[in-house]
Amino acid sequence: MSVHDATTKAALPAEAKNQFLHDAAEHVRDIDHRSFVRKALGGYYVTRDSQKAKYRDWEHARDAAALAKWSAVNRLDELLPLFVTNFEAGGGIVHFARDAQEARTIIVDLVRASNAKAIIKSKCMTTEEIHLNDALEKEGYVVVESDLGEFIQQLRGEPPYHFVFPCMHVRRGEISDLFQKHLGTEPTQSPEELTMIARRYMRQLYVDADVGITGANFLVAETGQISITENEGNARLTAALPRVHIALSGIEKVVASLADLAVLLPMLATAGTGQPMTCYNTLYSGPQKNDEPDGPREMHLVLLDNARTAILADPEQRDSLHCIRCGACLNVCPIFKNVGGFTYGTTYQGPIGSVITPHLRGLSDWNHLSSASSLCGACTDACPVRIDIHHHLLHNRRNAVRASPKRLEHIGHQLFAFVAARPWLFAAGGKLFRWSLGFLKKIRPPLLRQWLETRDLPPAPPKSFRQLWKERS
Repeated sequence: MSVHDATTKAALPAEAKNQFLHDAAEHVRDIDHRSFVRKALGGYYVTRDSQKAKYRDWEHARDAAALAKWSAVNRLDELLPLFVTNFEAGGGIVHFARDAQEARTIIVDLVRASNAKAIIKSKCMTTEEIHLNDALEKEGYVVVESDLGEFIQQLRGEPPYHFVFPCMHVRRGEISDLFQKHLGTEPTQSPEELTMIARRYMRQLYVDADVGITGANFLVAETGQISITENEGNARLTAALPRVHIALSGIEKVVASLADLAVLLPMLATAGTGQPMTCYNTLYSGPQKNDEPDGPREMHLVLLDNARTAILADPEQRDSLHCIRCGACLNVCPIFKNVGGFTYGTTYQGPIGSVITPHLRGLSDWNHLSSASSLCGACTDACPVRIDIHHHLLHNRRNAVRASPKRLEHIGHQLFAFVAARPWLFAAGGKLFRWSLGFLKKIRPPLLRQWLETRDLPPAPPKSFRQLWKERS
């Protein structure tokens, strides 16, 4: 079974938690893979911190970015219609989708209406969220990913490992073998040559494509423009060369004005990849005008809800919509670095994925992701828009218990409350537990054997805290 198959299988609610636990256990045993990912992220830390040091005040910049997103999300009822009005004034066509199924149907219908024979697609995690490629392929269309990392993952038959660095787990030798197998190229260990191989292959695909599909990093309400930021130029070609451009975006991507991009674009680059700015930052206002030499003849934007308004309606969870998909929280997360991106079985991995996936797919079925956290707070410290990520994970845990309380846990809490309210019983329990630690280490009972394979029980303290306190008083 490919990783893509495994990820799809894990998406089944009844199996999601068991699949996560199985994949996590398998992955943590792969020391070589974990070391490779950690080494890759080590380079990210150096470049990110170097770039952060160039800001006059990084924390003040975080405040400004957080305010821009807070203001936009809390004025979404005002800014989203303003964006739509201005975008349509430029000749663009807007489609609203309540959920993933409706978004897929809209895009498939647009592709069918355009009589498309070839489709090129730039990096867009929202299309991964709605499983757009699968829907188009079932209709008989061939979709080619133009982002290098996504293209590599497509050839491997895998989903993105990380929503900013899709193939960060793949070594250059593996990429060379992949290109040799699928593209018939000569083996090489040169990153530059591997990039050029992909570029040469892509050039004709851009020309042949009838439809180009992109995402959107930001939607500027003031001007009705779509902002797309990238490092390869592939999104520009995807949007400009085909005669039909279809963009897909979550409704939360709206910002008030171009002035907001002055802080959000450099913050996105610094937090995401350690750059001062990404190489290509483009604003799209609509289809080709009469006096313009190039551009699509039609431009469509599909605005996706897919549970976002439900999050918006919850004041406690609302700021999770501020996410700009920089991936900084993944890069610093000790859980992500140990279990890997595929283990999550979702489009959005890591801490922010563990926050929003239960809302997108169901809290009771996906709350195990909220528990896959050490709550160290590194994600919150890294977030450029100050989302309180690790507290949201706690909120999800609490809400899941309220929604579907587990009888065994409830009995356990009642038993603890009963014992803790009786000092003599608490003291006796402590004495029994100290004795049992040594006993359990010797006999290793079957129920604890698997747990003890990777852990050591601590030595039992000779005296309880009560005894020590009494002696020192």
